[in-house]
Amino acid sequence: MRNQKRVFVLSLACFLITLSPVAFSQPIKKLKTIVVDAGHGGTRDPGATGQYENSLRSKEKDITLAISKKLVAELKKQMPDVNIVPTRTTDIYQNPREKANIANEAKGDLFLCIHADSGPLKTGRRQIGTRTVTHYRVTFKGKGKKKKKISTPYEVTEPVYEYFKMPLTRNGTSVWIFAAHKTSDKLKAIMKEEGDFEIETSGADSSFSSFDFNTPEGRALAQVYAKRYQEKSDRIAGYVNDEVEKTGRAALGINQRQTGIWVLQATNMPAILVETGFINNPEDERYLNSEKGQQELAEAITKAVLRYREQLETPKITQN
Repeated sequence: MRNQKRVFVLSLACFLITLSPVAFSQPIKKLKTIVVDAGHGGTRDPGATGQYENSLRSKEKDITLAISKKLVAELKKQMPDVNIVPTRTTDIYQNPREKANIANEAKGDLFLCIHADSGPLKTGRRQIGTRTVTHYRVTFKGKGKKKKKISTPYEVTEPVYEYFKMPLTRNGTSVWIFAAHKTSDKLKAIMKEEGDFEIETSGADSSFSSFDFNTPEGRALAQVYAKRYQEKSDRIAGYVNDEVEKTGRAALGINQRQTGIWVLQATNMPAILVETGFINNPEDERYLNSEKGQQELAEAITKAVLRYREQLETPKITQN
């Protein structure tokens, strides 16, 4: 009986992998739990800081927490039937593994990670005055053993400079998803799932809703989930980018960081990271610190989630 189940599940996995997206009817998946992560935190990990001249000296950890709190409140307001789980609500440090564990243990259906971007700052200089400096002109008198070194002092006026960090010129909001070539890491997170794991198979026997992902058939189905998470992450990322653009802010599109983003790879659900703005750009820094900017971003992300939920929970029709 066990071998028959294995054969059935493996055959089902292979069928799902090879099936074209057009012919496959996605089952209705309810959005029950959303996890909101405020990036960085605590004295150990402040994240990016405002370092350009005359900056507000903002800390990324504070900005992400403020925006995340507003996002949690807005999501609860717009979707009272959905469980909204913040990874942190105070200024504490959590390593990426801990954040991922919180999301996975909550059995989240969507992971929203809030960050603020930065970048290398150029150093500028400007003259702030002059100073008089004594130099010495060296000459020699005599020859051979009688040769003597003569130092004649003279004064010169030199400029005095001060150095400062120049602000970034780039601004805007970008959305990041785990890189396609990092799917194997996402797969590892799926395979580490403990307990029951809901299989999205239309009309499949409920007795196959829980099994070991370390088996060959489990790995095959896990590949299906990894692909679906990639696609769903890309979809919600696109919605966020659209809604940010509607606010009039520069929307910098959907990106895949080549080095990967661990917390996105380790969460067992569709996941995105929103770089809300550049903390070392004056315009963005003021925006990210303002109540208006924080609320606007929270509302934009919430609108994107509402669009994602509507698309996710709308019945699909199978084409014959």
